[in-house]
Amino acid sequence: MKLHTYTGISLAVLAGIALSTPAFAVVTVDYVPSGNAGNAADTLAGNYGAVAYEYKIAKNETTIADYAQFLNAVAATDTYSLYNSNMGSNANIAGITRTNSSGSYSYSVTGSGARPITYVSWFDAARYTNWMHNGQGSGSTETGAYTLVGGQTSGNAPAKNVGASVWLPSENEWYKAAYYDPRKNSEAGGYWLHANQSDTMTSNSFATPGAANFFDGDYVGSFPSGNVLTDVGAYGTDSQSFYGTNDQAGNVFEWNDLNAELGSSRGLRGGAWGGSDSSDLAASFRFVSSPTNESTTVGFRLASVPEPSAYLLTVLSASVLLTRRRRSTL
Repeated sequence: MKLHTYTGISLAVLAGIALSTPAFAVVTVDYVPSGNAGNAADTLAGNYGAVAYEYKIAKNETTIADYAQFLNAVAATDTYSLYNSNMGSNANIAGITRTNSSGSYSYSVTGSGARPITYVSWFDAARYTNWMHNGQGSGSTETGAYTLVGGQTSGNAPAKNVGASVWLPSENEWYKAAYYDPRKNSEAGGYWLHANQSDTMTSNSFATPGAANFFDGDYVGSFPSGNVLTDVGAYGTDSQSFYGTNDQAGNVFEWNDLNAELGSSRGLRGGAWGGSDSSDLAASFRFVSSPTNESTTVGFRLASVPEPSAYLLTVLSASVLLTRRRRSTL
């Protein structure tokens, strides 16, 4: 592999970008790396999951607390309808209330902010990624990872921009992080049916390894009363994917990025608390919807560029030290 050569000053800048976070950032995302670049697709479930490059994906679904921070930063007027009143009134998922009037809207978390946000359209999620890409704070919601022309909130959702640092995972990226395991099939690599490193999903009990937040046959004809979301990661390490993600089975369906075959629609994966049965949580189940859809069972998680390799960080650090030494001798 050819390593490009940079000046000491450029390397120092790159090191700063790699290792620092803007001082005004209020949302911190816990990412896990998805390695094993060049893995084969899952030929038993629609040929999904092949990813030719390394990337990282959020360990957890985007939470109510994080989305409330976003709203308070960019939605004092809420020009793009980023807040859905059901976020505060639907008893099954309520978690954010809005007060004051347009121009001075304020958003507060009710209950546990560690539960996943719902009632977000694909466009809402894209604006959140733009905000994250642009450093949070007063960062733009209209450009960055996605270009939303003229305040777009409907129609054909745009493709991810080249150079995006944060985005909604493609269906292949999402699928791989959930179901792929390089140790499977005698270390030849393969896919599990469920995102808990297993081919079964039989329980929603916290006490059962591999369980998830879904209700299956526990209710017939009506949703349960009260808040049904669980804190992200509540089911523990025994329910994680190989890469260490939580809740890619159950809790809420999650938006995916562009898949050309879907046209203007977007895919949703992972099942939700309101799934009809455990098959909705499986790799074989794929839900497609309009990107304007806002639902009690739909949220999202983020993907991002991989961390610099240990070797690159060593080179960066060494270059910075060498530059400092040279300056000290002048």
